[in-house]
Amino acid sequence: MYKIYYVETHKLNDFANQLKKGFNVFVPVVKEANFTKGTDYSYAKACDTESPLIFNPYRAVEPLKSFFTHSLEKVAGYFGSDQNFIVEEKTIVFGVKSCDLAGHKVQDFVFLEGVEVDSLYRLRRENTLFISSDCTDFKSVCHCLAWEILPYPTEGFDLNLSPLNEGYLVEVGSKKGEELIQQYQEYFVNARDTQISSRRTKRENIVSRLKKHLFPQNLVSKNIVQRLMKEGYNLDTWQNFMLTCVECGGCNFICDTCHCFLLADTKESQQNARLRLWDSCQYANYARVAGGANPLKNRTQRLRFRFTKKFDFFVDNLGMPACCGCGRCIEVCPGKIDLREVLKDLAKKLNEAQTYGTK
Repeated sequence: MYKIYYVETHKLNDFANQLKKGFNVFVPVVKEANFTKGTDYSYAKACDTESPLIFNPYRAVEPLKSFFTHSLEKVAGYFGSDQNFIVEEKTIVFGVKSCDLAGHKVQDFVFLEGVEVDSLYRLRRENTLFISSDCTDFKSVCHCLAWEILPYPTEGFDLNLSPLNEGYLVEVGSKKGEELIQQYQEYFVNARDTQISSRRTKRENIVSRLKKHLFPQNLVSKNIVQRLMKEGYNLDTWQNFMLTCVECGGCNFICDTCHCFLLADTKESQQNARLRLWDSCQYANYARVAGGANPLKNRTQRLRFRFTKKFDFFVDNLGMPACCGCGRCIEVCPGKIDLREVLKDLAKKLNEAQTYGTK
């Protein structure tokens, strides 16, 4: 069991500035703020100035996966005059949230735990540290509790920050995190019992607030989503929600668990290079094979595929649904397709079928 430390706010800023000397440091910044939508946060590379860190009360706009698989990147071919592979720099990401860490289990499963290991992903993963933080607020689309994910990290981080009045509790979650603390130990002191108790109170408060926010929504339980996929496969829910889908792929690209990619070759200099780019199961050509056959020919099939992959396949293969309740897909969808409402519609129709003996 790792220790819990305390750092004053100004010392945390000094700590972050010191980290810039040996790491690419990414921090949350205000992306957009208005009275109707609230404040959005984005990740940005910390500049050389000693501007204070911003604490983001909830997750950033970008999914965490964007640090490990880029939307378009070269994965084979010519990488320079010596033709050596690109060496990834050591990176630290501040402001990662519990939903991000939970969703990233899916990325690790896909790229590290399969028959083949993605060497570029592994390199980036090994060179990246997460300095996560508790949520102190939530967006209207946030629903992590529906998937039994707490609004504060309990695993998967290297260091985690919990805000107190004049500073932060710093919980160590890995050997790398402990080494970082020891390297900069002048900034940290051992946490007192009263500070840990204060953190517990703050965490209980955010959980209580989030429960009150989610209770009127009557969300579907995590325990029944796989049954909904199997028994609701032929319901008209898919057809009805498909009507507003514009096949933009935004739901896939913004999702922290979606991971599909396409490989393509391009000519560079005197040899070919291989590119990897994010793909979307909502695209018409996603499942089309060389002979022209397409098992996901229409939008209804593709929308259903997205859900069955998340709530059936990953329940079987990883023991958890591939959704972390971050709500990013709900926000980005121009067709206003709400994952929560799709699941609720399936549950409602299956309950009606059971009650009235129709299906």
